[in-house]
Amino acid sequence: METKINLLLAEDDNNLGSILQEYLSEKDYKVTLCSDGKEALKQFKKEIYDICVFDVMMPLMDGFTLAKEVRFLNKNVPIVFLTAKAQKDDAIEGFNSGADDYITKPFSTEELLLRLKAILRRTGNKSLTNMEQNDFVIGKYTFDFNHQILSINKKDQKLTSREAELLKLFCLNANSILDRNFALKTIWLDDNYFNGRSMDVYITKLRKYLKEDPNIEIINVHGKGFKMLTGA
Repeated sequence: METKINLLLAEDDNNLGSILQEYLSEKDYKVTLCSDGKEALKQFKKEIYDICVFDVMMPLMDGFTLAKEVRFLNKNVPIVFLTAKAQKDDAIEGFNSGADDYITKPFSTEELLLRLKAILRRTGNKSLTNMEQNDFVIGKYTFDFNHQILSINKKDQKLTSREAELLKLFCLNANSILDRNFALKTIWLDDNYFNGRSMDVYITKLRKYLKEDPNIEIINVHGKGFKMLTGA
């Protein structure tokens, strides 16, 4: 039996979302339906998806912003935009946000299905064969994101979910600046003051966990964010 294509659908129109979910499910897709961008981003962090379909105009987080967040976490997963807008500038912004295709409403479900199949053929379903990185080497440490374990010299430190997510962002941006607001929006979904204070506490904890390797350092970059130096 073939494995179903795992598809993340973000559409704030409940009627259209339900129609697409039902139709694609009948075509052997496993469809997770979210009604806004923030919900979709939370869901994306929980599972590995083969392809994403995002409405552009959504509450809480629009499709373009959602695509940028998703593309940061996984460079390979294909993204298709659904939009009622037909202006050229919107199409350009969509592709700049990491889109693989762009469908203007109204459209037929058959057209969407054909486009999805074409994209999956073209990409060779890379999202399965080149899954996002979850194992890292940080100086003398190893970090297993899936099991939330940071190890050095046969000693394991079990991390909380937030600690693991934050450390993963640092690993993906090792020796480069991690923008403070981007980190907050990616993990806490909001860059307000209280979440900022919370993140500072988690960074202090990560510094403590990483202190056994003197070459590893998380520094503040004034006005921008942070940088994890690995000595590499």
